[in-house]
Amino acid sequence: MTPRTSFSARSRLFVIVGLAAALTLTACGNSTQPQSASPTVSASPTATATPSPTPAAVYKPADAKGKAENVPIPVLPEAAKANSKEGVEAFARYWFQALSYAYETGDMAAWSAMTSAECLFCNRIRQGLESAYVKGRWVVGGKMTTPSVEANFKSEALSQQVTIQTIQSQIDYYDADGSVGQPPTPASNSAIVMIGAFESGSWKVKDLGLIQ
Repeated sequence: MTPRTSFSARSRLFVIVGLAAALTLTACGNSTQPQSASPTVSASPTATATPSPTPAAVYKPADAKGKAENVPIPVLPEAAKANSKEGVEAFARYWFQALSYAYETGDMAAWSAMTSAECLFCNRIRQGLESAYVKGRWVVGGKMTTPSVEANFKSEALSQQVTIQTIQSQIDYYDADGSVGQPPTPASNSAIVMIGAFESGSWKVKDLGLIQ
């Protein structure tokens, strides 16, 4: 503490009481007592609202009142990517699952991508589906299952033959106004032969026909 600083401090700390008495308070440094700091209050963590789970879309089959909704999309199994007996059989099952999806929804994109334009029987199926869904039309039924799939696989062959049992439910046709569009196609249980070729790492249907 310098003399100048001490003098200045003492001058400020004289307190005169009345006319006769004086009390001198001497202090070194700062005589002001620090106030106790208020305790820090920890902020309560903000509660995060848990979002409500989004309800899963519910599958609704087509009926006389309207088209199917939220139809599950078939997924190509890994087995169907192999150039083998098991591979072409898995592919054949998936191909008919994609066709069944097309009957329910009118969406032929996945099915068409696996189908050669050379397949005349397939082209007739495509034309029928296009007509069934044009101008707001739709179909009810037409679901397909394949209880039996058997490939006559020959590793050296350029294409493979697969014999398939296909079961399809009745198909009812409706116009955009809800009226019946045409007589129904009855349910069927058919034996079909598929000719598939493994090209550029994937299978493709080259031909299709009914076994009489």
